[in-house]
Amino acid sequence: MRNIKFLSLLAITVLGTTVMYGQASRTWVSGVGDDANPCSRTAPCKTFAGAISKTAAGGEIDALDPAGYGAVTITKAITIDGGGGQVASVLVSGTNGIVVQAGPSDVVILRNLRFNGIGTGINGIRFLSGKDLNVENCYIFGFTTNGLDIALNQATQASVHVFHSVFKNNGGVGIRATNAVAPSVKVAIDFTEIALDNIGVEAFAHSSVEINNSMISAAASDGVKADSNTGADSLVGIDHSEILNGGNGASSTAGSVVIGDTTIAYNTGTAFNKTTGGMFTFSDNRVHDNAANGTATPFGKQ
Repeated sequence: MRNIKFLSLLAITVLGTTVMYGQASRTWVSGVGDDANPCSRTAPCKTFAGAISKTAAGGEIDALDPAGYGAVTITKAITIDGGGGQVASVLVSGTNGIVVQAGPSDVVILRNLRFNGIGTGINGIRFLSGKDLNVENCYIFGFTTNGLDIALNQATQASVHVFHSVFKNNGGVGIRATNAVAPSVKVAIDFTEIALDNIGVEAFAHSSVEINNSMISAAASDGVKADSNTGADSLVGIDHSEILNGGNGASSTAGSVVIGDTTIAYNTGTAFNKTTGGMFTFSDNRVHDNAANGTATPFGKQ
């Protein structure tokens, strides 16, 4: 009887340990880890995909050292942090880097990560559902489609915040935002560089994008663009920023662009490229050395 009780206690302990690992609030990955590990600091996993199944909702995955940690699909609230001063990368070929397909109340944070599409990756980050996505101190480059592809289809409010990041050399758009249904997804971009993409930033249907203290350079087609297939429901606001050395500076085809205290210069196309929709300016823009300036409606001081 005593042996039976001991075995039962041992089984419960092992089961409890497994549950504990599955519900860990913080897990770890390492280039020399193993996904069969519990993802603890002393026994880390090898990939983000291996760690996420062992991390509780609202928890955090941290990188211990420089390595490539692979693609992952996120379906819950979580933080993935590559750590400061090292190269924690998502290196992908022919697929998306990180896909966020979370619940309507889930907040996802991606911090200190490098995404390399190797010229064949599709999107660096794809945001399909969730409450709030934060991209902080990330470097996203070499994807065939978009660096950050915000492609929602949800009737609940969603937002995206991009801070201190770089989007470079992506075949489509550096940052593209749309929601298939109302309400508009709200996107804030601060202290970020977007360079050498076909379009720097695009607000498509049901999206509102605000850009501050950022530089958009060498966009082959448009630095920023507001367009839509559902009416004039896309908006780009730009303040304290630069749009340089590309095709058109800002384009509105169905939505609206509002620009203030921004430099638009050295573009081979039109600075204010309005076809339909609205193009508005306010407060001390510096527009020079473009092939054409175009027209915009000035806002008065409020």
